[in-house]
Formats: sequence, structure tokens, C-alpha cells
Amino acid sequence: MILIVDDTPENLISLKKVLEKHNFEVDTASSGEEALKKVLKNEYVLIILDVQMPGMDGFEVAEAISGYSKAKETAIIFLSAANTETKFITKGYSSGGLDYITKPVDMDILLLKVKTFYRIYEQSRKLIEIQKALLDEIEFRKQAERKKDEFISIASHELKTPLTSVKGYVQLLDRSIDKGDVPTLKKHLAKAQVQLEKLNELITDLLDISKIESGKLKFNKQPFLIDDLLNSVIEIIHQSNPEFKLLKTGSVSREICGDEMRIEQVIINFLTNAIKYAPGTSEVHIHVEDRGHNVYVGVRDFGIGIDKDLQKNVFEKFYRVEETAIHFQGLGIGLYISAEIIRRHGGEVGVKSTPGEGSEFYFSIPFNATSEKD
Repeated sequence: MILIVDDTPENLISLKKVLEKHNFEVDTASSGEEALKKVLKNEYVLIILDVQMPGMDGFEVAEAISGYSKAKETAIIFLSAANTETKFITKGYSSGGLDYITKPVDMDILLLKVKTFYRIYEQSRKLIEIQKALLDEIEFRKQAERKKDEFISIASHELKTPLTSVKGYVQLLDRSIDKGDVPTLKKHLAKAQVQLEKLNELITDLLDISKIESGKLKFNKQPFLIDDLLNSVIEIIHQSNPEFKLLKTGSVSREICGDEMRIEQVIINFLTNAIKYAPGTSEVHIHVEDRGHNVYVGVRDFGIGIDKDLQKNVFEKFYRVEETAIHFQGLGIGLYISAEIIRRHGGEVGVKSTPGEGSEFYFSIPFNATSEKD
């Protein structure tokens, strides 16, 4: 928008008409004081400012405007009928003006200058946008690098922990063999098996994320019953966590066309997280529901919960909620992999949570789960 400041109504009207005829948006002020009030409220690309005005003259107005952080980039063109001497023109530039036109105004020259300032303004704005985008991109590279370094550190630790345990149990097994102590042998073998399973899960997650990154995560979509899958997973999880009650509500009789193994992977991830992040509790609720075109599955725990501001991040790659990262194991990629699996089924994944009351992780997929990436 252009602001014209002149104490002569005829000048305001004539300049306004010419500029509006050339599709410029125009505002007017009949005094320096009125102009300053408008500059505080509105943003202007250009101010055409008369020098000779009662009260505040144009130079004083320009100096005041240059002190406003909001308007310091606004271009000012001075108009003057009397003060055409070099010293007055110099004063105009020193007070913040970028150009100086004498009256009577040559409208063609004024229009040329206005168009030039508008072009400069547009170019400047684009440069600022490009600069901001570059800075945002650089900051995103830095954050990604920090996340990658943190992930490598966590992965090294998480992989080393079960591996060290297995090595310890193998040494104990060696000693037990020499003693012929079969019960102790079986006990150490069982514990080593648990650690090997943890190691296998970690390696599987790492392989999955590598396949996601390279676009090679494969899906074998066939019809299956979600109720049968849920019952099977609940039985498996309960065997390894007998202290937890896994309560299922709802039922779906229709078949889903999807990758049963991958959907099982998501449900197991949700259930193991629900148990892991709910210390001191003894129940996890699983709800399944036919919602017409989609099937809904939610896993509800009664644990520590997640702050609202952090909920949007939990499905990001390598993300771990800071409050829980130091207390619980994990690479911070299970939920990211789960989200990718659900998205590849054309579905949605999310979380509802209240700190101190628990969380419900859920997904919804169409019964005929196809997507563009199949």
C-alpha cells in the first residue's frame, strides 16, 4: 500500500486517482501527525511525503518514521515545490528519504519511480523469504545431525547391553557344563534366550528403518480377521507379562485386506510400550471397532502419559520423550516404523494422552487397505 501525505486536498485527490488507475492501493493523510498515526497502525511499501506542511514538515515526519522499527524499511519519496536547492535535497536524503521530486509533479516520472520501488520491495521480500527458508533448512540439517548422533549413541548402548548379557550367560553355561548342573544350565539358557530375543528385536527395527529409508519395506497384503490377530497377540504378550491384565473390548467380524504380519508388529509395539511406560499398573485395555469403511484399534495404558506439546513428536524418527528416555530402553524408532506401516496401509495413527493418567495409542485402517506405494 502507498501512503500519500499532503496538506493540500487537491494534491491528495489527483495523486490518488493516478495511482489507483494503475492498480496501486492508496491511503492518504493530510498532516504529518495523521501520517504518523497511520504508519503505526498500517504497513506501507512507499510513502509519498510533501515537504511543506503546517505543524510537522516532511523532514520531521520522515525522521520520526525512521525511528519506528515497523516502518524502517518503508521507502519515502519527498515532494517539494519551493525547496529545490541542493541543501534541502540533501536534508531530505539525510532524514530518511530515498528520492526527491519537485512540483509540479511529472506523473510519468512519479509512476516510473513508484513501480521501481515496488519492484525493489518485491525482490527484497523474496530474498528475505529465501534467506529464512535457507536458515530453516540449515537448522533442520543441524537437528537431523544431532538426532542421528544421539541415535548412534543410543543404538550402540542398546545393542551392547543384551550382547554383553549373552556373553556372560555363555560363560556361566560353560562352567555349569563342567559341573553337570542341568537345572542351572536350563536357567542360564532361558535367560540368554531372552537377551537374544531383545537383540533380535533391535536388529529387526534397524533393518526395518533402513528399508523404509530406501523405499524397500515390502508388504504382502492378504485377507485376515483382526479379532483373531488381536487374540493371538494378547496371548503372546500375556505369557511374557503374566502380571498384566490385557482386557479386550469390541469385535470386528469383517476381514481386512492387509499385511497381517506388519499389523501384528504395530499391535505388539503398542502393547509392549503400554506395559513398559506404565510401571506400577496392572491393566492395559485394547479396543477394536468397525467404523464402516475403517477398523479402529486402540491400546490404552494407565501410566505416566505424555504432555500435549510432545504428543505430535512421538511418531518421529529417533524421537524419545525426554522424561522417559533415561528410564526406559529403546531406540526411539518403534513408533516411527509403526506409523509408516499404518500409512502404507492408507490409514492414520495417533495418540491421546493425559500426563499422569495414561495414553491411548491407536490406528485406523480401511478394510481394503491399499495405497499408492503398494
